[in-house]
Amino acid sequence: MKDLFGKAILDYQTNNYPQDLITETSISEADEMAVSYLFRNFEEMPKLEQKALQLSKGKILDVGCGAGSHSLYLQEKGFDVTAIDISENAIKACKLRGLKKVKVKDLASITNEKFDTILLLMNGTGIFGTLEKCGSYLSKLKSLLNENGQILIDSSDIIYMFDEDEDGGKWIPSDGYYGELTFTIQYKGETEETFPWLYLDYNTLQNACFANDLQCELILEGEHFDYLAKITL
Repeated sequence: MKDLFGKAILDYQTNNYPQDLITETSISEADEMAVSYLFRNFEEMPKLEQKALQLSKGKILDVGCGAGSHSLYLQEKGFDVTAIDISENAIKACKLRGLKKVKVKDLASITNEKFDTILLLMNGTGIFGTLEKCGSYLSKLKSLLNENGQILIDSSDIIYMFDEDEDGGKWIPSDGYYGELTFTIQYKGETEETFPWLYLDYNTLQNACFANDLQCELILEGEHFDYLAKITL
């Protein structure tokens, strides 16, 4: 991967003429995203993210930390927080922002560690990629939890993006789960390799949790079909 998402983050942090990111999915047209949004403070965050940070406790793992805004808030509150991302450029930016425990790492490579809170925010189910991989990711997350630990994860039910059919129902593609999308990112004239990204409705997440002997609780619903869930042992 060209790590364009991380490049945009690092450009913004180092004031290297950052530009908007252009994102496009398999069901939506190209849309501009200001990189500055990734550097928001607590007051600027959506209510779901604020709630997740307020519920965070103990030793914390921030998965897919991006520009590190969630971890920075928690670090300033005195928490022991480890932030990980697969983007080398994003991690460089996080270090420049003052994050102490930050690593270029994917979730699968974490071993021999346990956490009290695991955060997966900004559509945290996205990293699952496909519905088929949901179980293996939940199993991995489960293995990293302390006995009274919690996973705080957000996503959206994107059924609203599909057109209604003649009977007033939704026209949904028959091949696979409707929340399985592909994402493409463009930045400064370059295009990233397309990658899978999963939006998961709450009921499907809850069923996947039960199948993996996990409890799933709906914590908060947002204003646009989004939600925050808490997963526990």
